[in-house]
Amino acid sequence: MCRGRLARILLNRPCVPGRNGVFSRKLTAKPYPEWQEAFIDRHRLPPDYLDSAHIWLNPLAEGLLLHQKGAGHPVLVGINGSQGSGKSTACDYLCKQMEFDGGVRVAVLSLDDFYLTRSQREELAQTIHPLFATRGVPGTHDMTLLGTTLDGLLARSGGGTVSIPRFDKALDDRRPPVAWDRVAAGVDLVLLEGWCLGARPQSGEALAMPVNALELDEDSDGRWRGYVNEVIRRDFLPLYRRVDQWVMLRAPSFECIYRWRLEQEEKLAARTAGGASRIMSSEQVARFVQFYQRLTEHCLTELPPRVHHLFNLDEQRRITAAEHRKRPSP
Repeated sequence: MCRGRLARILLNRPCVPGRNGVFSRKLTAKPYPEWQEAFIDRHRLPPDYLDSAHIWLNPLAEGLLLHQKGAGHPVLVGINGSQGSGKSTACDYLCKQMEFDGGVRVAVLSLDDFYLTRSQREELAQTIHPLFATRGVPGTHDMTLLGTTLDGLLARSGGGTVSIPRFDKALDDRRPPVAWDRVAAGVDLVLLEGWCLGARPQSGEALAMPVNALELDEDSDGRWRGYVNEVIRRDFLPLYRRVDQWVMLRAPSFECIYRWRLEQEEKLAARTAGGASRIMSSEQVARFVQFYQRLTEHCLTELPPRVHHLFNLDEQRRITAAEHRKRPSP
């Protein structure tokens, strides 16, 4: 970490703070540890991902380890990133790096795994608004389940195990409990990632103006987005008070997110080998991302000053710059 209020690092001149605060180019040593080579194979990543990870993610892992050591208790790290931004891959890398380098126990949670079941969302669609049948926005998550899961993972006493739910996007439904992961309670760090983590409630003036055709045609009275806003106020703000450190992977714009989401769907189709019935077509993806547009654009504009670690991405998801703050804006 560099000294001062803000550290800026440019991709075309990757550098790290050296003596007397002077920045210098960092050349990573090769070969990489075996776990990193296996990581590349498992995620089907290009080899240069490790070069980027050593420049950008390793210092972040080191900073998070120092924060946890200084805190003296288990810490929760909130990681925001739009759909397709690479946040799940980055979280997995950070987890492995901190376990390897720091000897700590790390758990990774995805907000996506806490979606309500399909039947629960269908009930919301009938009682609140038809758009709640589609997963994604606040209001379609089981925040009680997320809270109890965090309680178990962050328990200082440890002991026992914690069940981690899993959501099957190919089937658009939560997996049965027998298929959930189980981890030992009382970890040192929890990485919680989600596309809308950190989003704050919007003003009535902002809610009044539709941002796309979906809102204009199917939420003309604003009832759906108004309920989403209330859920953020009621359920998400208390969650944010538990977060010790905030990280954001900032996409260049909402326009590139459609392409990223389409790539995700194509990878999902390849993994399921045609066996799942709910893989989306390009037209369905175009509609699907409209559910996410309002809060994604809200986060891209409003969230960056409030995070401890901000990473700017280009259209190929490569990190191009980073900013680190000890005390972000409230």
